[in-house]
Amino acid sequence: MLGAIVGDIVGSRFEFNNTDLYDFELFTQESSYTDDTICTIAIADAINRRNTRKDGDPCYAANLLRWCRKYPNPMGGYGGSFARWIQSEKPQPYNSFGNGSAMRVAPVAWAFNSLEEVRREAERTASVTHNHPEGIKGAVAVAHAIYSQRNGFNPGELERVGNLYYPGFLGATYTPGVFNETCQGTVPICLKIVRYSSSFEDAIRKAISWGGDSDTIGAIVGSIAEAAFGIPPEIYTTALGYLPEEMSWVIAKYFGNLNKASWI
Repeated sequence: MLGAIVGDIVGSRFEFNNTDLYDFELFTQESSYTDDTICTIAIADAINRRNTRKDGDPCYAANLLRWCRKYPNPMGGYGGSFARWIQSEKPQPYNSFGNGSAMRVAPVAWAFNSLEEVRREAERTASVTHNHPEGIKGAVAVAHAIYSQRNGFNPGELERVGNLYYPGFLGATYTPGVFNETCQGTVPICLKIVRYSSSFEDAIRKAISWGGDSDTIGAIVGSIAEAAFGIPPEIYTTALGYLPEEMSWVIAKYFGNLNKASWI
């Protein structure tokens, strides 16, 4: 989950001003968290809160609404359809296949201990808004990819998982710098970037220098790369410094529930 937040913050200043440089400065005064981090925190908070409910329901929609309404003007704003969903009196899924379902799903890939549960919860996080088959597939594919790398980088397994959802994704031709906010236009690229990366930082640098929807590509790549390579402490501690205290508390509780108190 921290990988998604790191990738979002690093990519934030390049979302509408892409770079093709690999050796850019990771964090600057222009960096910030965006809607990607807010939504990821909302999913993590939903998972935290399920332990306090008798029915164990994470209430993903309610938590997305609560967090996004509390932070209505993040850097870069919210996508148009998602913004209308946030503001609606009776929010309903709107058949989206945007990459928002894939960028916020990381918390479920660590919080559940079977692939069946991870896939089920990934679909649930997506379907409250992104109930188009491609929107659901993007979220499930990313969660499955993270789950597949939880014991360390396994490129063969990552290829297998990628091909389950996007057959031939490694051999497909993608054009750098194209702004594409769909799952089908984003997730295969992210899987390919991680497959050919050698470390977390390498993956993030490749993701951001790819261009396009930089913060979301960074978030998705970061979420998978965290599982594959781990995150250097100096990178995640710097990223956490950009967050409001209440977001840091959600992260601490989330890792505490996973019995990973040494997250920082």
